[in-house]
Amino acid sequence: MRLNKLSSVSLLTAAIGLSLASTAQAARPPAPDLSNSEFQQCLDGLKNSSKFSGVDSYTFNNYRPSQPDPSVIQSLNYQPEFQKDVWDYLSALVDKERVEDGIRAKRQWGDTLRQIESRYGVKPEHVLGVWGVESNFGQTLGKKPLFESLATLSCFDRRQSYFQGEFANALKIVQNGDIAPSDMTGSWAGAFGQTQFMPSTFLELAVDFDGDGRRDLVNSVPDALASTANFLDKRGYRTGEPWGYEVKLPSGYSAASDRKNKKSMSYWRGQGLTLANGSPLPSNLDSAGLLLPAGSNGPAFLVGKNFDTFYSYNASENYALAIAHLSDLITREDSSKTDFITAWPTDDPGISRQQARDIQQGLLNAGYDIGEVDGIIGDNTRTAIQQYQTSRGVFPADGRAGQRFYRLITQGGVQGNTISRPTQYSQPVNSQNQPSTSAPADRMGQLIEQQTTITPSRSNKFTDQATGQAVEPSTTNRVRYRRITDANGNIRLVRIDEGS
Repeated sequence: MRLNKLSSVSLLTAAIGLSLASTAQAARPPAPDLSNSEFQQCLDGLKNSSKFSGVDSYTFNNYRPSQPDPSVIQSLNYQPEFQKDVWDYLSALVDKERVEDGIRAKRQWGDTLRQIESRYGVKPEHVLGVWGVESNFGQTLGKKPLFESLATLSCFDRRQSYFQGEFANALKIVQNGDIAPSDMTGSWAGAFGQTQFMPSTFLELAVDFDGDGRRDLVNSVPDALASTANFLDKRGYRTGEPWGYEVKLPSGYSAASDRKNKKSMSYWRGQGLTLANGSPLPSNLDSAGLLLPAGSNGPAFLVGKNFDTFYSYNASENYALAIAHLSDLITREDSSKTDFITAWPTDDPGISRQQARDIQQGLLNAGYDIGEVDGIIGDNTRTAIQQYQTSRGVFPADGRAGQRFYRLITQGGVQGNTISRPTQYSQPVNSQNQPSTSAPADRMGQLIEQQTTITPSRSNKFTDQATGQAVEPSTTNRVRYRRITDANGNIRLVRIDEGS
């Protein structure tokens, strides 16, 4: 749950203040040098403060961190250099994999979800939509130790008062016996569990649905899903109503995106709006506002109160749309097409997580040390994409992982050239039979800029595909790699510096 606003029940994670605009922001700042003596003095003061009056001395002292974690302050002040357009955001969160996982979860937890619906009135697929977007159905829970993160945020930089309350509430959760201390891990900002509750929200809205006497949102799927339904219910969810619909605007229709300005369905019919497939607007929604996430030339939506409850989980319309869209696909049990009926206004759409993994593997095969192949396009991958684009003469070299770059790295670009991988212990060469220069050092370390595509021959020579000539590997200023092949045959190249 990622909210831009902070309140006593706000849900906050690693994307505090994260804009989904396409404009660039400052790169990640260096981790600060935090004084441990200052940290311990701060904790001494917190121990006796009013916010911690409900935390006993044993709990505070037992889970008091011995050192601050500078990385959470780094994350607090980080605005990504590369940010996502709505089509990139949705394609990563709602892809074939996630829909299929959601369909399986729906079948596996069907009885529990029906019981939850009976108690809270929330449609099962809407609960599944939150679960899928928040933690990929429990597969991604976060690994940061909550006490260390929240204690650090309580004593350094901004928003200290807010995080002090969350730190105290996290200690109360363990003190109450709901969550084992070893399970108190999550995002850098303190959200945890299968549906990513902040500690304050946990104490307010978490429920024990499996009847074991504990509200365990980490290990108990029934508790996590019921707590999510309880959250949506308390935020005004309307039983039996859809979240909204994708719609079609009449030709030449001019309107601003304003989901809060809700009108009756008869009003929208009078304006000439239909469902995206041309059918008349249904009557099962009391009122709705118009949402145009990419302007009037992209997909359009009429959204009701239940969409607003998704938004309350995380103050982002794109986030709420991801939940809504995922829930619809799970309802239809169809993963064959995850796009909306109206196309996004771009000639370079977003990529799925599988395509992201393919891009990362292609970069590794080309000699770029981007880390693990995890399907998450982070700073290291984007920097490598920029350098690869520059080496191939692609401008602007924007570092974006879209369909164009996917084709370039996996199919050799528009010319259809084959991207091959450097062989063990050797450096790519250019068409002048000279070793390619390595990329400038940056926060990823030195990377190879591959100026031309090469393939290994059967000997120790290389065949330059630009000239067709055999080329001896250079023995001067050579960059060496160790080839690691996993069980699926994918190759990762790990740089080995000469003489090390």
